[in-house]
Amino acid sequence: MPVTDDEGLDRLLDADTIAVIGCSTTPGKAAHDVPAYLQRHGYRIIPVNPFADEVLDEPAFDALADVEAEIDLVNVFRPSEEVPEIIETVRERHAERGDAGAAWLQLGISHDEAAAAAEADGIEVVQDKCMKVEHSRLRG
Repeated sequence: MPVTDDEGLDRLLDADTIAVIGCSTTPGKAAHDVPAYLQRHGYRIIPVNPFADEVLDEPAFDALADVEAEIDLVNVFRPSEEVPEIIETVRERHAERGDAGAAWLQLGISHDEAAAAAEADGIEVVQDKCMKVEHSRLRG
């Protein structure tokens, strides 16, 4: 079952390093403003965007597999139809490296089957919730 309770959400907010798939270079877009908010609140943001060299003064990576640093949580800003492929890369990384223990699908993004597959591999999943909103509400 995806994480929905305040205790579980707050626990996931203990992450230090967040890979943001679909991190945008465009201020005003949620995929830029949410990671910027998280960065201002002390999180290390690792942008994953094959169309950018840098986002939020951090080098951007083409794919999750290209990130050398240890990742605590993967935050997803891509359409729901892309979630199965994205979650598969999270599952592969988790199996190979033991990191990426959580996936957070932003507001409006969900995929029950992919979430269930990730959870079966021991990866916690949040669906259809904004990480900025939940951080502000629980830790504001």
